[in-house]
Amino acid sequence: MRLTIGMSGASGLIYGIRLLEILKTLPDVETHLILTPSARMNIAIETNWQLSDVQALADHVHPINDMAASIASGSFRTDGMIVAPCSMKSLSAIVNSYADNLLIRAADVVLKERRRLVLMPRETPLHAGHCELMLKACQLGAIIAPPMPALYNNPQTIDDLINHSVGRVLDLFDIESGVVKRWEGIRKS
Repeated sequence: MRLTIGMSGASGLIYGIRLLEILKTLPDVETHLILTPSARMNIAIETNWQLSDVQALADHVHPINDMAASIASGSFRTDGMIVAPCSMKSLSAIVNSYADNLLIRAADVVLKERRRLVLMPRETPLHAGHCELMLKACQLGAIIAPPMPALYNNPQTIDDLINHSVGRVLDLFDIESGVVKRWEGIRKS
């Protein structure tokens, strides 16, 4: 399997990092990483990670302006793309096919090739424009998967919340992450 991971400038870079951490442990998954300048900045602001360590989690790292990268072409086969987190700016550019950088171009390619594009928007509260962009993205074929915590799994730590959101996104690609505490129904005593 080959996946592109895009990380844009919204808060929540840990979701993209955790995706890469999990995917790094899976020998049959090849990852291609694209980081926007704001994502690079937010790694330092929001996490204890060094940029080089995040990049080392990916099999291939592509510069944001490399419009000749492999992932910029539909003939380069991937199984899809995850943008985690997805800023409203990036969401708007994806919806409007405003491919002025590699992250947006790669997402556009995934959509035009009818591959799976999962967007993890990180913004709250949402105004009507944000909601309209998410609707348009869905209409284009994207899956909107905001990192909203599930509480039925009785999370004990922030990592539990992050892992569940990331694991559920990986479920969309039929990747068993081993980090999702699955709902088993109500146990009756």
